Amino acid sequence: MVHQIEISLPEFRRGFHLITSMVERQLPKVSGNGMLNIFIKHTSAALSINENADPTVRDDFETILNKMVPENDPDYLHTLEGADDMPAHVKSSLMGPSLNIPISGGKLNMGIWQGIYLCEFRNYGGSRRLVLTVYS
Repeated sequence: MVHQIEISLPEFRRGFHLITSMVERQLPKVSGNGMLNIFIKHTSAALSINENADPTVRDDFETILNKMVPENDPDYLHTLEGADDMPAHVKSSLMGPSLNIPISGGKLNMGIWQGIYLCEFRNYGGSRRLVLTVYS
């Protein structure tokens, strides 16, 4: 059986944000085992799974990606939407638009230190849309 819903996340500032509880609250009910696919419908934000305990990990992600893909590079051609736009597209492609998470006993089966991140790469990205698809 396949269940699918689309949810809106509130606007987040640029950075890496834990959204695990938001996803869990909206997750279609599954009584047994299955798989959740989460897909973000944007080209300047991404999803990831990583450390959910120490917030400095999320700060370090921002620092590292900004060093890898800096703003205001004179070689960029796509610049009309702001200095943060082209780097946001590249960062989004590097991190990825989707995640697969196992569901066991009706709950997400992630490690104790794992959380779902919204990776917001724009200074003013606005609300983001996610498609949650549960295969059970």
